[in-house]
Amino acid sequence: MFFHGINWEYVKREYPVLSPRRTVSKKKQEQRLDRIHLIQQFGIEPIHLLEADDEYSSRRCLEECYAFGDTVFAFETLTPPMWQLSRHEIGVEVLDLRTSKCIYTFRTGSKVEEWFPGIPCIRTSVPAIFREAIDSGKNRLYD
Repeated sequence: MFFHGINWEYVKREYPVLSPRRTVSKKKQEQRLDRIHLIQQFGIEPIHLLEADDEYSSRRCLEECYAFGDTVFAFETLTPPMWQLSRHEIGVEVLDLRTSKCIYTFRTGSKVEEWFPGIPCIRTSVPAIFREAIDSGKNRLYD
């Protein structure tokens, strides 16, 4: 399985397909520099997903994705092309959220079931360490 964490507000704004090219003008300076680095390295700015395997559980992927947003989309397969960004991280050029197998969220009041009929939505709680990272505005668990 592949997991992508995102805040619900961005899901509503970008629905149904995520593509970094659509949000270039809204990026901060640090994000623009990161974008340039990724383009130089991979030829594109990929969307990042975590890939679960025997050594990196789905639960761990889910928990780590919550550090990036209140909603996590889980996919069984991804549409090529794909890039191996790190040991457990995959990148894709675009991501159609309607192809997800399951959606996890701890956000109350989001209308996940209305936006994604037929895709199971599992409402979860967030472990304290991840809640702390999200509340502090960090986009990763460890600096």
